Amino acid sequence: MIEPLGALLGGIAGAIAGSFLATLILRWPQGRGVMRGRSACDGCGRTLGAGDLIPLLSAMAQRGRCRTCGARIDPLHGRVEAACAIVGALAIGFAPDVAGIGWALLGWLLLTLAVLDWRHFWLPDALTWPLAFLGFTIGLWTTDAVLADRAIGAVAGYVGLLAVAWGYRLARGREGLGLGDAKLLGALGAWFGWQALPFILLLAAGMGLLAVGAGAALGKKVERTTRVALGSFLAVAAVPGWGMSVLLLAG
Repeated sequence: MIEPLGALLGGIAGAIAGSFLATLILRWPQGRGVMRGRSACDGCGRTLGAGDLIPLLSAMAQRGRCRTCGARIDPLHGRVEAACAIVGALAIGFAPDVAGIGWALLGWLLLTLAVLDWRHFWLPDALTWPLAFLGFTIGLWTTDAVLADRAIGAVAGYVGLLAVAWGYRLARGREGLGLGDAKLLGALGAWFGWQALPFILLLAAGMGLLAVGAGAALGKKVERTTRVALGSFLAVAAVPGWGMSVLLLAG
């Protein structure tokens, strides 16, 4: 059963986290800092006050536009805030303890990585390394994998995709797989153990193929050099992949 107070607190925390993460997603790839200076409108540069920064509510009250210049607020803000609020509400609602906090942090980081990779084919070390660290720390209270399986998973996930990347480069003479994907799979190994990795990778590859097929069906040009955001699919496949590994171990 879901704990109402936990869900409420998790949803509020998620909305606040989502506000920061949405700003990070939008500014970081442009080389703009998110930690320095006060938030300002991208259209007119007006410094935003406290009333402009209430997650979800401010944008709805202003109908998605700056109240000074009328510039459109990027809808990514609201989408990420809402998604993080849902993740936080479910995580803390179902597990109002350290485990729930771990699930919330995992969900928020994976969401951020998924959007960054989908938009920019970029999985920054500043997110993948902390994700791996959390897998070895708070992850101990979040998932059932023992420490040895986490260590094997971290190494196997990273080395496995690293070998694929090197093999592709040797065979084709060009990059075919980013090292960020290898680091992300290694981080997931730190959370779920090595047993989950085959399922996560299989699900991610399957979703990637479906996405390419759907794009082709809709008239999008698909070539040998067409890029696929594998990191996004790894992030989405992570939790279902862990569930499958649990069933396998239980059997």
